[in-house]
Amino acid sequence: MNMKAWLENMKNAKEKKAIPILSFPSVQLMDITVKELISDSDMQAKGMKMIADRVPSAASVSMMDLSVEAEAFGSAVKTSDHEVPTVVGAIIESEEDAEDLEIPAVGAGRTGLYIEAIEKACKLITDRPVFAGVIGPYSLAGRLLDVSEIMVLCYEEPDMVHTVLEKVTSFLINYMNAYKKTGAGGVMVAEPLAGLLSPSLMEEFAAPYMKKIVDAVQTDEFLVVYHNCGDAILNLTEGIVSSGAAAYHFGNAVDMKKMLEKMPSDVIVMGNIDPVGEFRNGTPESIAKATEALLETCKEHPNFVISSGCDIPPMAKWENIDAFFGAVTGYYQK
Repeated sequence: MNMKAWLENMKNAKEKKAIPILSFPSVQLMDITVKELISDSDMQAKGMKMIADRVPSAASVSMMDLSVEAEAFGSAVKTSDHEVPTVVGAIIESEEDAEDLEIPAVGAGRTGLYIEAIEKACKLITDRPVFAGVIGPYSLAGRLLDVSEIMVLCYEEPDMVHTVLEKVTSFLINYMNAYKKTGAGGVMVAEPLAGLLSPSLMEEFAAPYMKKIVDAVQTDEFLVVYHNCGDAILNLTEGIVSSGAAAYHFGNAVDMKKMLEKMPSDVIVMGNIDPVGEFRNGTPESIAKATEALLETCKEHPNFVISSGCDIPPMAKWENIDAFFGAVTGYYQK
């Protein structure tokens, strides 16, 4: 599929379909645990297919498991039956550790399993593009160095941070190119930790590596969608856009209308219904109201596509998810 043409058609459509990050709640449809889902490529593909059959989304977006790539580098991961996996502790504490860090082969840890899942999902879901979820370079480096420590190291040990960033970027390019071979329409790259940087630090430690990835993997048939759910990103739009990603996705901490006013009008910008406050803890009435309000607020921007603010939690209520899609359809039909 010509994915750039797909994006352009979506921008020009009067009735737009939503593209939430919606995969983890498949555990409820299949009556399995999160731990089982992240360990089985067949379950991941089946879950994505079940969701695609249930909701009128413009694309099928895989879960945003930000532990997978760090685990491939050697990080310890905490898993749970009902929550998203998390990275535990740092594996790089010195310049020597950074120099000795080995770039894993694609397929290490669960990366091979996740690639298999997308390949299987692409064969099951043929009526819309399939996107894989991948962590961004600065956010991955932060998990290897510790998410708090990397902020200090950017000032005190910048060379060490760049050493790690070069290695994780090399791995991520290889990893995304492997996804490209599955038939996926692209990747959604989650770079939330970069949302905590100042504009100058973004320019030095995040933007160049993201651009390097986009330049290496993005084609007309394979798109990079940049995701950031930080609350200070209104001041970071220049660095974010410098990546050259095909589309952008933002979290619910940001004012979507203000973000749209700062972003280029010729690129798709997605967001940002609260995944916890509405999808998990809201009611069908509250999420329908929030969805309609956001669509109305952003109606002057034809490049806006409504989505969840981030990955919808595994135990989000399906009546809320259904209400979200119902509200989108109802709004455009008016």
